[in-house]
Amino acid sequence: MSNESTYKGGCFCGAVQFTVSGEPAGMGYCHCDSCRSWSAGPVNAFTLWKPEAVQIMQGADNIGTYNKTPHSCRKWCKTCGGHIFTEHPGMGLTDVYAAAIPDFPYEAGVHVHYQQTKLRMKDGLPKMKDVPKEMGGSGITLGE
Repeated sequence: MSNESTYKGGCFCGAVQFTVSGEPAGMGYCHCDSCRSWSAGPVNAFTLWKPEAVQIMQGADNIGTYNKTPHSCRKWCKTCGGHIFTEHPGMGLTDVYAAAIPDFPYEAGVHVHYQQTKLRMKDGLPKMKDVPKEMGGSGITLGE
């Protein structure tokens, strides 16, 4: 028997339901232009998971897909338009939007693409110019 935690998530209307299991590879805030435009907000709270940790439980045929760049494959519910996750093939990870997993104990650890921010956040977390070096970025940190 596994002690692995599982959390339920879904889209805005509930047509798409999924679970995430285990521990995320990372959590934080993305300030890039693409995430801000996609989320219609000043910042996007992300949780990164290995693809096998994300299981669609209901509504798989109701998931729409959009690729603006080869770096991200954005997914949403075709009924309500609710954004649910983004697959990042180059990183081998899936970003499940923190807001789509209501009972998950979200705890940000980093800000990425902070040079593009429209909302300065003074929270003591590292502010990365792009992404950490181990994720293919420069690893350069910026001031709050």
